[in-house]
Amino acid sequence: MTAERIGLEKVRDLKPGQEVWDSVVPGFIARRQKGESVAYVLMYRTREGRRRRYTIGRHGAPWTPDSARKEAQRLLGEIVKGADPASEKREAREAVTVAELCDSYLAHAEAGRLLTRRGNAKKASTLIIDRGRIERHVKPLIGRMPVLAIERRDIERFMHSVAEGKTAGHTKTKPRGLARVRGGKGTATRAVGLLGGIFTYAVRQGLRTDNPVHGVVRFADGRRERRLSDDEYSALGAALRQAEVDGIWPAAIAATRFLALTGWRSGEALALRWSEIDLGRRTARLADTKTGLSVRPLSNAACDVLRSLPRMANDLAFPATRGDGRMTGFPNLWARIAKLGSLPADVTPHVLRHSFASLSGDLGYSEPTIAALVGHKGRSITSRYVHSADAVLLAAADAVANRTAELMGDGNPATDVVPLRAAR
Repeated sequence: MTAERIGLEKVRDLKPGQEVWDSVVPGFIARRQKGESVAYVLMYRTREGRRRRYTIGRHGAPWTPDSARKEAQRLLGEIVKGADPASEKREAREAVTVAELCDSYLAHAEAGRLLTRRGNAKKASTLIIDRGRIERHVKPLIGRMPVLAIERRDIERFMHSVAEGKTAGHTKTKPRGLARVRGGKGTATRAVGLLGGIFTYAVRQGLRTDNPVHGVVRFADGRRERRLSDDEYSALGAALRQAEVDGIWPAAIAATRFLALTGWRSGEALALRWSEIDLGRRTARLADTKTGLSVRPLSNAACDVLRSLPRMANDLAFPATRGDGRMTGFPNLWARIAKLGSLPADVTPHVLRHSFASLSGDLGYSEPTIAALVGHKGRSITSRYVHSADAVLLAAADAVANRTAELMGDGNPATDVVPLRAAR
C-alpha cells in the first residue's frame, strides 16, 4: 500500500472500511470503519518485536490530521525508550478501582481471612459498620478511582469532604429502613482509619507498593466520656418503671436495667446466652467479646434481672420480639424508654457503660478492678483459665450495682455480704 501525507481532504474521501497510511510518520494511519467516524491509529512494534495498535482518537476536536500526527511522533519517541502505550492503556482501563478493592476487602473479611491485631477475625457487627462506611462515604467519593491513582492528597480531600457533610443524607437500607448518614470530623476520622486498613490489604495483595493513608493527619476523634448525672439516673429508673406499665417489650426493659447494673457493652448483653451464665456462682463466661474470652462477675441485682426472664428455646437471655435471632430492634426500644424519661439525645446505651465505670471510680475501686467488672482489654488474657469470679470482684460488683439501683430509685437493693478469705 502506498503512503501519502494524511490531510483533511484524504480523511473526508475515505470510504467505510478504507484506511490511509501517512508518508511522514511511520505507522500513522487514518481509518474509517463501518460508521461515519474516522480514527487515527499508530501501528508500532515493541522492543521485544510484538506488534501493537494504539488508537490516538477520533477525528474531530481535539484531533485533526496535524495534531494526531504530532501525538504519533511523541508516542514513537516514548516507544524508542521502551514504552508500550497500547499495553499501558489496556492496563489502565482494566485497573482495579477503589470500589472493587473495597468489595474484595469485605469478602475476605467476611470469610475470616483478615485478622485484627489481636489475631482474630473481624466481628459481624464491625463488618456491618465497615460496609456502611464504604457504601455511604468511600464509594460515592473515590469509588471510581483506580487504586494505583490514589495519592495522599486524595485521601485528605476525601476526609475533608466527609467532615463537611458532602456525603450526608438519607440512605434506604431495607424495604422499610432508612439510615441517616451524617458527616462530621469524627465520621471522617473513622472512615480514613478504615481506608488505612483497606489499603494495607491492597499492599498485601500486590495491588500497590505503598499505603497512601500513611502520613495523613486526621481530626481528633472528639469522643466524650459522657456519664449520667444523679438526676438522669433517677429519670432512667422512672422511665423503666413506666415502660413496664406501657407494655414495652419486657426483654428490652430488662436488658436496659442489666446494662445499667453491669456496665457491659450492649452487644454483649444482647448476645448473652443462658449457657454462659452460672447464677449459682454469679458469673458469666463470655467466649466471644471485643477483647476475646471474658469472665464477668454478676451482682445480686443483675442476677435478679436474669431470674425474672423466661428461658426461651433459642437460649438467648434477652430474646427478640419475633424470631429466634438477637434483639435487633433494641435501639428503637431504647429510644422509647429514653423518651419516657426525657433523657437527652446524647444518652445512649453506651453511656450506661461509662456511667458504671465512673461510678466504680467514685466508690474508690482501682482501674484493674473496674476493668475486670466491665471487661476491658487485658483482663480477658489473665482469666483464660478462670471459670468463676472471685469474692473481691463479686463484692465490688454488688457495691456498684447497689449504688446504681439506689440512684435509679429501685427500692432497697439486695445487700448480701460476700465472705472474704481471711488473710494469712
